[in-house]
Amino acid sequence: MCPLILLTAMSAPASPPVMVLSPTTALEQKSNWVSAADARFRYEGRFDFSDTNAPVIIWQASRISVDFEGSTLTLLFDGAQGQNFFNCRVDGSNTVVEVREGAAIQPVTISGFGPGKHQLVIFKRSEAAAGTVRFRGIKIFPGAKVWASPRLDHQLKLEFIGDSITVGACNEDGAVDQWESRRTHNSASSYAALTAAAFAADYRNIAVSGMGIATGWVKPQAGQIWDRLYPNSASPRADLASWTPQIVFLNFGENDASYSEAHGQMFPTNYALGYVSLVQAIRQAYPAARIVLLRGGMFNGVNHEPLHRAWEAAVKQIQATDPHVSHFVFQHWTRNHPRVSDDRAMANELIAWLQSQPFMQPYH
Repeated sequence: MCPLILLTAMSAPASPPVMVLSPTTALEQKSNWVSAADARFRYEGRFDFSDTNAPVIIWQASRISVDFEGSTLTLLFDGAQGQNFFNCRVDGSNTVVEVREGAAIQPVTISGFGPGKHQLVIFKRSEAAAGTVRFRGIKIFPGAKVWASPRLDHQLKLEFIGDSITVGACNEDGAVDQWESRRTHNSASSYAALTAAAFAADYRNIAVSGMGIATGWVKPQAGQIWDRLYPNSASPRADLASWTPQIVFLNFGENDASYSEAHGQMFPTNYALGYVSLVQAIRQAYPAARIVLLRGGMFNGVNHEPLHRAWEAAVKQIQATDPHVSHFVFQHWTRNHPRVSDDRAMANELIAWLQSQPFMQPYH
């Protein structure tokens, strides 16, 4: 397991190597404070940049990268709402950081990298619907330098839109799914992340646990959320033109089935209609993209006949008029949420299928 650093607005963490600095100290010593607005930071994901000095980190799998000099680094966050967990990787060595709810500046220091130049990647492992937080920048040794990280030459951009299966929810839990702490919900090990890594692809993970097409365990439906800046139907729309994927993956249906069954209801009769409408909206936004319709990963995706019939009807209708839509059904599934080993099995299936597809030829 990765080390965990807990931050609070009022108290320091219990164990080294973390050092918590006061907000005044962190922001007044500006000679070695690098603002989040500095152009050397590379942001990958849907961020709220309405305040460039304090962009809001929203969606799981959002990344912030920068190279820095020195053996110690302090990260600065504030305005945390809900639960926020990050993988903070320095030269590939990972530390899990929790930023707890609160408005105050929350600094955390990680160290022990040795002298010289290092690369930092901050990866949001917990999902957008669980919490958001503002990034204020980093603090380094006086006189130390920072550089923009080398830009990766991604030939392929992927967008994964889905529910908890796509998020990576519960994938580091034990025998029982738990939702009290999102510490064990690691989007970096989701099938989406593993699939993107196999193709050295840039990617976005726009997924919300409990969300369905027509009904689900959360109020917003997929058609209301997929193009929003925040996972809220009242949120402003994201700037989709600023980042355009070549392939969009959809995986929905588990919650439509499980919520309906749990409440003694029939499977929603408007599932297929909502599914088709969602794909049409995605096609309008991304006219050149390949769209891949996924099903499965948990019990209902494999075993729920009303879901199968509705999904297959929607797929048939979509593919009758759109030649750039494909579909794929996972064979691997689990009754609990997929664990990391299940995510790997699902990713392996999807990777093998993608490698066999003619539309992937340019990206091999």
